[in-house]
Amino acid sequence: MSDHHIKQLSDLTDEIVACRMCTRLVDWREKIGKEKRASYKDWDYWAKPIPSFGDPDASLVLIGLAPAAHGGNRTGRVFTGDPSATFLTAAMHEAGLANQPTSEHREDGLKLNGVYIGTAVRCVPPGDKPTAEEQRTCLPYLVQELRILPNLKVIMALGHIAFRAALQTLSDMAEEKLRGKFMHGEVYRFGHTLPMIIASYHPSPRNTNTGVLTKDALVNVLKKAKELSQS
Repeated sequence: MSDHHIKQLSDLTDEIVACRMCTRLVDWREKIGKEKRASYKDWDYWAKPIPSFGDPDASLVLIGLAPAAHGGNRTGRVFTGDPSATFLTAAMHEAGLANQPTSEHREDGLKLNGVYIGTAVRCVPPGDKPTAEEQRTCLPYLVQELRILPNLKVIMALGHIAFRAALQTLSDMAEEKLRGKFMHGEVYRFGHTLPMIIASYHPSPRNTNTGVLTKDALVNVLKKAKELSQS
């Protein structure tokens, strides 16, 4: 990646972290940061929007829903310090996309190989349910991010909301309405000028504890996404 692209990503990260556009989300993320969970009472919660993380030369981008209340909102890094992060990072490590199977805090040494991770909404929403307006407000950050990444070939959307955000992002980039129905493991292609999308169930405890998404199933989709991004 050129110095210009790195500067663009750095400037965008600063803009995201400083964002206070959605009053409901600002109030909620800061409330959680003050009240804390008892097991994390000694933590200085991040309690700000969560920027994306990973390899700036990535050809594969993973998009989740939003930061977890006591995961990203606590640690300041996407998919870090919560059960979804534990499940996803272990699968990424098995697929050869991460240097270690754990993601606990920002200084834990985690490095991603050929992957950049972000979310459709950058602040933790009450009940993990952002409003449609909040999703629309946050979407331009994702559009800017994907425009900056020079090697992007594949977007892996984790869950329905991330899938819709990926579709809308590519629609904005293409200046035309793109459509697709979410199906786990399905690949969606939109011609040679746009990245393709691959869909996966979100690695939330709701899905992983009930067997909707197994580790093997997630590893298989990650490997497929990796192979497509490197072809």
